Amino acid sequence: MAAAVLLLGLLGCQPDTEHTTLRLAHTLDQEHVVHKAMALMAERLAEYSDGSMSIEIYSGGQLGSERELVELLQIGSLAMTKVSASPLEGFVPAMRVFSVPYIFSDNDHYWRVLESDLGQQLLQEIEQARLHGLGYYDAGSRSFYSTHTRIDSPADLRGKKFRVLNSQTAVRMVEALGGAATPIDWGELYTALQQGVVDGAENNPPSFYLSRHYEISRYYSLDEHTAVPDVLIMSLHVWQNLSPQQQAWVTRAAQDSIVYQREAWQQASDEALAAVKAAGVTVIYPDKEPFRQAVQPFHQSLMQTDIGPLLQRIAELDTPQSSPKESEHD
Repeated sequence: MAAAVLLLGLLGCQPDTEHTTLRLAHTLDQEHVVHKAMALMAERLAEYSDGSMSIEIYSGGQLGSERELVELLQIGSLAMTKVSASPLEGFVPAMRVFSVPYIFSDNDHYWRVLESDLGQQLLQEIEQARLHGLGYYDAGSRSFYSTHTRIDSPADLRGKKFRVLNSQTAVRMVEALGGAATPIDWGELYTALQQGVVDGAENNPPSFYLSRHYEISRYYSLDEHTAVPDVLIMSLHVWQNLSPQQQAWVTRAAQDSIVYQREAWQQASDEALAAVKAAGVTVIYPDKEPFRQAVQPFHQSLMQTDIGPLLQRIAELDTPQSSPKESEHD
């Protein structure tokens, strides 16, 4: 990966007197809705800047794993990437709250948290890791898939090895449910499943489909244990070297891509589920209550840690808060 960066002469931001190019890299397939959102961001940035700024996108892990891309951002050798919030906990400890299972009651609760002061506070805390948070992409809910056995309850996870994100909280989540967790880079997972290094993994429907993991993992159990957002981030060094006008253009283009991606996500997820079903995958809709009960001791243990207050604030946002004016008319 380092050699590839050197060969490209890669700089996160390559300004000249007329034009500024921002380098963006990610690990996903070009058919993924997140890539399409980033392509839209590139189009909008060129439009808003009247052609004075552009984004070059390197997809499919060409420049490394998610963690390697974050490290390139930290030194200013890459401008932008998308990273799941879970691996970010290695850089920003508060981000591990998103890897705690069953903290959101539904999709409205999830977005209420991301768009709240708490969600924005977590984005701002990214700056301590020399990164600038531009916003959240929807990554849906993560569910288990396995190569040989159905997963109808936590008991079906026992004795099985599951790939998880590079997150100690994700590891503890699988262990709380009775499985054995194995962090593996996304680009290496297909082979790991094929060779039996792990018995399965967990992810959202579009990632399960576009990665072609369904070719090996024939059971997909929609237990929806976590809703871990993707985070669109930028090198703080690159960000600070942009002019205020350039920062405004980037922010506006990023927000356009976030709106597009959020609207397109559900359709992409529905299409992915239909496609894997058509390919012969058994899609299971388990009773989630046994899963919720299995992780209650894990939840209780976290309430005594530094993310306990965050979990409390997330719980408090479960019900929409009425404004005084709305309350008068109840």
